[in-house]
Amino acid sequence: MTDRFRLTLGQLNPVLGDITGNAARARDAWAQARDAGADMLALPEMFLSGYQTQDLVWRPAFQADLRAALDKLAQDCADGPMLGIGVPLMQEGALYNCWVVLGGGGIRATIRKHHLPNTSVFDEKRLFASGDISGPYVAGPLRIGTPICEDAWFDDVAEAQAESGAELLLVPNGSPYAQARYDTRLAHMVARVTETGLPLVYLNLVGGQDDQVFDGASFVLNPGGKLALQLPAHEEAIATLDFTRTADGWRAQAGPRAHLPDMLEQDYRTMVVGLRDYLGKSGFSKVVLGLSGGIDSALVATIAADAIGAANVHCIMLPSEYTSAHSLEDAAALARSLGAPLDEVGIEGPRAALTDALAPLFAGRSPDVTEENLQSRLRGTILMAVSNKTGALLLTTGNKSELAVGYATIYGDMNGGYNPIKDMYKSRVFDICRWRNANFRDWMNGPEGQAIPPRIIDKPPSAELREDQRDDDSLPPYDELDAILEGLIDNDLPVSDLVAQGFDRDTVKRVEHLIYISEWKRYQSAPGPRLSNRAFWLDRRYPLVNRWRDGS
Repeated sequence: MTDRFRLTLGQLNPVLGDITGNAARARDAWAQARDAGADMLALPEMFLSGYQTQDLVWRPAFQADLRAALDKLAQDCADGPMLGIGVPLMQEGALYNCWVVLGGGGIRATIRKHHLPNTSVFDEKRLFASGDISGPYVAGPLRIGTPICEDAWFDDVAEAQAESGAELLLVPNGSPYAQARYDTRLAHMVARVTETGLPLVYLNLVGGQDDQVFDGASFVLNPGGKLALQLPAHEEAIATLDFTRTADGWRAQAGPRAHLPDMLEQDYRTMVVGLRDYLGKSGFSKVVLGLSGGIDSALVATIAADAIGAANVHCIMLPSEYTSAHSLEDAAALARSLGAPLDEVGIEGPRAALTDALAPLFAGRSPDVTEENLQSRLRGTILMAVSNKTGALLLTTGNKSELAVGYATIYGDMNGGYNPIKDMYKSRVFDICRWRNANFRDWMNGPEGQAIPPRIIDKPPSAELREDQRDDDSLPPYDELDAILEGLIDNDLPVSDLVAQGFDRDTVKRVEHLIYISEWKRYQSAPGPRLSNRAFWLDRRYPLVNRWRDGS
């Protein structure tokens, strides 16, 4: 009886819809597993198609291409280790989220996902049929049970597989990043190990897809919840480890244990990876953005420099008569610090022309926010023109606090194809800028050391659309605003709970009102990486027209 099972894990980054490319990645990883003497290669959930497919998965031609690629992969990987790979499959008239085990030129086992998540960013009950709980399959000297992602968040699938003879649990995942998600995953997997007494492999996707960033951080647990292997977060990795048979069952041998960073670093890297992969997977190699001299555009420029290199980050300053000398100096200092090209295009001429053209229509009306928004929309038009002409993707720079209360101009500063800080409250923007100035990592393509001039971080925020304007002229101070927003948006707290915490009721009600009346702006906003469990778009879906208000 063989007392060793060698497993290779492929924590890899597929491209959604690139079936041929994903199959090639699988073959390359399989060849590495074969060279390592592995009995099996495991790849994550939905690897062959990429994840999440949304309604693309329903197209019959897409399904046919996936099946053809799967069959070809089975033939190509016939002589060597078994290969487990995630793929959506149409079977018996229903579409399933499957994990397929290939070996000997064909399909050895097909596991259908049983628990289909239908919360936050997931709509799997809409897309897939629920499969029956699958029993274990034979892999070399042992029997493996495979709960697919959500299946391992409940006790029934793993327990049923253990009761029917599984000796190892292998859990393929497509689990996107959210703050504190690693601790949640680990707690659930420790529970499955405790309940079944079996070792467990948690294998996750890595890389960005639209607003979601899969963070990898795969791990292996032995009974008792003891960590045997930890793969890095946000990095591709292929690792081979041995399981040996003992008197108490199969046990994983100790493998590498990567360090998992703190929350600020995880958030920052998620934004960098999200932007990098959105660009790369969409075919862009350069970006352009408006550099105002303020903290939000400074952070976005720095994220972009770390993602694709500062030489590919085209910064444009668009001053008006209200732009302070400090802002011009700070924008130039940031561009020098990053090593990014900076151009300046004044908007006074276009603004005067628009003002003259609109004068007959505005006769008898006093200047107001309309004139302020003209400035923002002129900047947006100029930036979009540069984007169109050069082929660089325009980045927008509004933070979550501004998007929450509508402190942004639609078709102006909201113009752009991607927003790296969309899910980051303003008060956290300050924290992340200080973190980046104090830390440098080898995955950053920007400069080492202080990237963002301290004066940008320290000065009061201002849109600079009129004389002596400050954000707190129109909004509560950001520390207060963000606490209210977290209560109303992230935690769904009643107004009365926030008042009980000491917030002024009128202020809370005003913020609540601004959130609801700004839904239409967010509906048209650029995508950006999800950091929290209540990011705008899929996590939080509200009607555009809504008269309800909390009367508590």
